[in-house]
Amino acid sequence: MISQQLSRFATPRFLIPLAGITALSIGLALKYSTSTNHISNDTGKTFTGLMTGWVDLKLAKSVNLTHNTKRLTFKLTNDDHVSGLTVTSCLLAKCVTPEGRTVIRPYTPVSDVNQTGEIDFIIKKYEGGRMSSHIFDLKEGDSMTFRGPMVKWKWEPNQFKSIALIGGGTGITPLYQLLHQITSNPEDKTKINLIYGNVAPQDVLLKKEIDEIAAKHKDQVKVHYFVDKVDGVGKWDHQVGYITKDFLEKNLEKPSSDFKVFVCGPPALYKAICGDKLFQFAQGWLSGALKDLGFEKNHVYKF
Repeated sequence: MISQQLSRFATPRFLIPLAGITALSIGLALKYSTSTNHISNDTGKTFTGLMTGWVDLKLAKSVNLTHNTKRLTFKLTNDDHVSGLTVTSCLLAKCVTPEGRTVIRPYTPVSDVNQTGEIDFIIKKYEGGRMSSHIFDLKEGDSMTFRGPMVKWKWEPNQFKSIALIGGGTGITPLYQLLHQITSNPEDKTKINLIYGNVAPQDVLLKKEIDEIAAKHKDQVKVHYFVDKVDGVGKWDHQVGYITKDFLEKNLEKPSSDFKVFVCGPPALYKAICGDKLFQFAQGWLSGALKDLGFEKNHVYKF
């Protein structure tokens, strides 16, 4: 994941979202996807693989979610197309800065993989962020360049009896992909425990959608929200503070081959929960709270 500035997050705070890939890991990702996860050219799909080239999509709609987060809807190349992505996968986005520098970042959509005609992303703007600043400056009708899909974890129904999804900020996006996909399939009985941290209640992304899923699937889905603070906010019936080892010990299942933990968020979250991720396809060693609780590397996947 691309490292973000953590000036106020020296202690493990679980709210800075996605990070991306270094130039090295982009090259490895391209090689990996084309050798083992290449999706062949299929009609009806806008994106058919990392080696099929860059695709320009027009911005159809931009909605402010928070002071620094937007939901962006792009038109696919055909109204009858699906994106071509699977759960879980992402697209690479590309822009060229005014100085002529090419910037590439991975973004995970939050729209259903079977949605036709459009694809939706939630993007957070970072101070000094070249890509996020470029995206935030887009106007409806402007184009953005994408490539993919890049497959991360290939989900199969009932792959595990239960899973835990631990995330922070816009790290919710691949976790939401899993949550939405599993609960949209009546044949998939996987139980889900979502643990999601942010700065404040107003920063919680996709809360309406998550709450609707949890209400509809009460026997299958549990949701735990964490925020740093509730200043100036009315009633808040969820956790205040950090996602701690003690909380995980009380709320996670014991390590087993039938239970998988998926993690996505800022570097501080990785460090505290499961250890740093090296680059896109290198998971790194397992450490942090999950290691202390007896989990092994094969029990955990870091997006």
